[in-house]
Amino acid sequence: MKFTFIRFILVGVVNTIIGLSVMFLFYHIFGLSYWKATFLGNSIGACISYCLNRSFTFKSNASVSSSLVRFAGVILFCYFVSFYIGKHAVHFVLNNTHIFSATISTDLAILVSTCLYTLLNYCLQKWIVFPQKNLKTSA
Repeated sequence: MKFTFIRFILVGVVNTIIGLSVMFLFYHIFGLSYWKATFLGNSIGACISYCLNRSFTFKSNASVSSSLVRFAGVILFCYFVSFYIGKHAVHFVLNNTHIFSATISTDLAILVSTCLYTLLNYCLQKWIVFPQKNLKTSA
């Protein structure tokens, strides 16, 4: 049985801790906007993700030049889709309730967006960036 999703989650934990730390640092300490803070944090996490996913998660033999281009495209697509949907969904729900401050709403949007990003990113990396050839074995 293959454990690529479990390995992906382990790698994700590492790059998410680092990426989220950078996002919150840039957002709260340096006062960068939602988009700048999340993009920088996500970019740093993506660098870690590529190296670990290529060698540990998917154990890929794909060339770095071709897989890196596909990886960058997938990362950018996942980032913009996930963080756009996450931000607008959370702000739509929370801004109408007036329960949380704008800062807490943004923090929650970052967390929700990160979850969406993880799921979408796994699927696209598995199918597009590091596809594994299905070997049929005869019984």
